[in-house]
Order: sequence, then C-alpha cells, then structure tokens
Amino acid sequence: MIPHPIPDTVALEAELVGAVKAGFPSPAEDAREKLDLVKLLVRHNASTFFFRIDGVSMVDADMDEGDIIIVDRSVEPYNDCKAVCFIDGEYTVKRVEIGENGAVLLPCNEHNDKYRPIPVGPDNDFLIWGVVTYVIKKV
Repeated sequence: MIPHPIPDTVALEAELVGAVKAGFPSPAEDAREKLDLVKLLVRHNASTFFFRIDGVSMVDADMDEGDIIIVDRSVEPYNDCKAVCFIDGEYTVKRVEIGENGAVLLPCNEHNDKYRPIPVGPDNDFLIWGVVTYVIKKV
C-alpha cells in the first residue's frame, strides 16, 4: 500500500444549512453557507491521507470496520494518540502509549481478548506513520 497525499486542487463543497440544537428544539434558521469539507477536515494537504479501517481492534475508539480515518503525518505523535503505525512491514492503527522504555501499541476492543498490546522494542522496524485527526463513519 502506497498512500498518496491529497492534491491542493481538491474541493468538496456542501451546503451548511445551519446549527441544529441537540437539546430543546428551536425554529429552523434560514442562514446557509458553503462548507468546504476538505478545508474543514484537512489541515495539511501534502501530509494528510485517508485510510479505510479493516478489522475491529479499534471499535472502542469509535473506529469501526469500513470507517474512513484521516491521518496527518505533520502532527507530532503524543501519548495516547490514535495513530497509523508501521511495524515490521505492516501498517496498523492503534492507540499509542509512549513511555520511558519506548512505545506500546494498544488495541481498543475490550470485548475481544484476541487483540493484545504490541510492545515495541529495539528489534522492531517501527515508525509512528501519522496521527488520526478525524474518523468518517456511516451512521
């Protein structure tokens, strides 16, 4: 798999109808504006990539099979971030726990003990490839 960055010329516009209350109902507003979804979801075109989730190890992080994740390589990895990692020749998305002794890649699926933490050691070919910034899901 060779990820490709998002071209600068890509735009996906939609009409933003307005705000909708998540509490008590209110009259609909007539204010409408154009919303560029790429500008909203992509901070850095050259370093942002889309991946489709394949598997269920991250369901408790709201990343379900078939969801699209937006990954930005320019975001500095931080403790507890969700990230696409390259380890020993394969890509995986996990929660990254960064400690004094290195990193541990943690699945987020409490209901399936098939997925275990992956300790990263000096013998692993390892790279935190990019940080997940958004999850796009079908409801």
